[in-house]
Amino acid sequence: MSDSPWSVSRREVLAALAAAGVAPLVGAAPIIPASRPAPRMLDRAMRWIQLALVEKDPATFDPDWWLDLFKRVHADGACISAGGMCAFYPTDVPFHHRSEFLGDKDTFGYLVNGCRKLNMTVVARVDPHCIRDDAAKAHPEWVAVNANGQKARHMVTQDRWLSCALGPCNFEFMPQVLTEIVSRYGVDAIFANRWAGHITCYCDSCLKEFKKASGLDAPRSSQERGWAEFQSWRANRLFDVWDVWDAAVAKVNPEACCLMNMGSVHSTDMPRIGQRAGMVAADRQGRNAQLIPPWAAGWNAKVFRSVMFGKPVAGISSIGNDDNHRWKDSVQSAAEIRLWLLECIANGMRPWAVKFCGTLYDKRWVPPVEEVYQWHFENQKFLENKRNLARVGLVWSPQTSTAIGIARTEGAQLGFYHAMVEARIPFEMVNENFLEAEHLDGFKLLILPGISVLSDAQCEKIRQFVKRGGSVIATYETSLFDENGQKRKDFGLADLFGVAVAGKTEPFIKNSYINLEHGTQHPILKGFEDAGRIINTVGHANVKATGEFAAPPLTRVPSYPDLPMEDVYPRQPTTDIPEVFLRELDGGRVVYFPGDIDRTFWEVLDPDHGRLLANTVRWALNEPDVVSVTGPGVLDISAWEQAESMTVHLVNLTNPMMMKGPIRELYAIGPQQVTVRLPEGRRAREVRLLVSKADPQMHDAGDVLRLTLPSILDHEVVAITF
Repeated sequence: MSDSPWSVSRREVLAALAAAGVAPLVGAAPIIPASRPAPRMLDRAMRWIQLALVEKDPATFDPDWWLDLFKRVHADGACISAGGMCAFYPTDVPFHHRSEFLGDKDTFGYLVNGCRKLNMTVVARVDPHCIRDDAAKAHPEWVAVNANGQKARHMVTQDRWLSCALGPCNFEFMPQVLTEIVSRYGVDAIFANRWAGHITCYCDSCLKEFKKASGLDAPRSSQERGWAEFQSWRANRLFDVWDVWDAAVAKVNPEACCLMNMGSVHSTDMPRIGQRAGMVAADRQGRNAQLIPPWAAGWNAKVFRSVMFGKPVAGISSIGNDDNHRWKDSVQSAAEIRLWLLECIANGMRPWAVKFCGTLYDKRWVPPVEEVYQWHFENQKFLENKRNLARVGLVWSPQTSTAIGIARTEGAQLGFYHAMVEARIPFEMVNENFLEAEHLDGFKLLILPGISVLSDAQCEKIRQFVKRGGSVIATYETSLFDENGQKRKDFGLADLFGVAVAGKTEPFIKNSYINLEHGTQHPILKGFEDAGRIINTVGHANVKATGEFAAPPLTRVPSYPDLPMEDVYPRQPTTDIPEVFLRELDGGRVVYFPGDIDRTFWEVLDPDHGRLLANTVRWALNEPDVVSVTGPGVLDISAWEQAESMTVHLVNLTNPMMMKGPIRELYAIGPQQVTVRLPEGRRAREVRLLVSKADPQMHDAGDVLRLTLPSILDHEVVAITF
């Protein structure tokens, strides 16, 4: 093992990063760097194909078939397997395993040359997560070590060893590989897959580096001293890897960079990733057999765009079945492939279809990819989005998930997300770290779905948003904990909500109800005219009013026995206990639900909760929707502005397999009545339907357009040229 932690000197790392305009992250001292611009060659590519080769492909696949596919689908970006655990070119780096089936070929080089003839952006995929016996014997310091002190065999292939992501394998060996690839083939970027390690490593390098950074011994469990420091060090050490890889690449080509697959979108490191990355390939590849609606692709798009601020985000879509059982050579149904790609596109991501294995066993995936990509190419000028026109921002909170637990918090965000999709309300995601005016002034309404963990500074930024005329909806324990997960005596936003904590939170209540107080004639009761009460939430925060409120439109029916059947009747049929607090402040409106209505909606999917959430959003927004759509079915709506146009995407999610894939076929819905409010100062010169190409029935009232869409199969786009 070298005395130096990097194969390039630290001075070279810092110089290369400075030249690229990126501030370094070192050891246990995280810094959010200045935002890195998108490299030109990455920004120009609008349609991506990833070919993830397997070791035997050089002997069995047809590279010309793939190059012809790239041409047919107008792909202008390709991500191709190059090296790491297996080299698909004649490498000279010691212990960089060359494919046993390569012979005298240069498979990677052949594909790169073919892509360049098509004027494509080319990214080289590398995967360093494991090594073979020869490398492990020559460099035992490359091998990961588990908490028991044993070198870690690969979890699937037993003649491989897991590599340590935080030691010499990534800091010394891989920079040599990257340098060789960029020097020989002039690729525009490196895509790093499975680079962040598969276990918590306790090799000599990790123990030594953590001790040097913290003065502590590495703990073996979360119960031992120094666990939080160890996790923080590990996270920051990965950014050191990114620094070193970027420096190695930039040393050869200053215009090139590394795209690091960062995994979970719940990471509290997302702001650093967003500001550091020139582009992101968002790795939520598809649905599996769990409860995952197709809008999960849109969720992924919104989450990554909330930290990328206009830089390119591509949505990786797997051709195969993305189930936990990992049938990597499988092919999804055409309908499933189409809908996932269209959800990515409609929500602002560039399509990135990935095929594992270049040898073809099943070609049924080709027509749907070809059709979607051809359409995307033909309508590209309407897909080069400048800004999203949504006025509603849904705040998502990795720090809440980290401090309180994903299981307790994710359901609230998913519930509100699903309610707004069903209500056809255009909205965006807002990262909790970007609550300043420059990031929020496009929004009229912020939604805080059970965002329990907020710092004092974040609370103040939300107050300032309301003082500028913004509205807020919050639920359950929002702001009850500080940024460290420590419970406050009262809500951090108690003054905004007009309520104070009055007792312990009840996390699980059975058989409680909400009375609908129709005498208040409040707009949030729209559509409930014949309903006297609806089911209540599962969790409930006990609060008392500290501000002035009108009579509440929702009141509590306390829990009563649900067995035996003869005893199932309310002991208190009516109370004056509010189940929602509504007030108007500084030109905005503030709503607080003491119950976890959003999380309960996701768990139970009761339509009354969805309607109530949608009604509340529209009351708090207090302005007409940018786009309103009426008609049958479930549609995911988004509205975008381009340089000289705007588009409204309508993705048809109406399907018996909507909540649990894969979709078998597509079902047309219609007609749909669409009202579009144009941006201020804009007028329509031309209106087109980009999918059906039908001539829409339209009424033009200047700044408002009303159209009738006769039918939507999977997707329609209303394109309005200004």
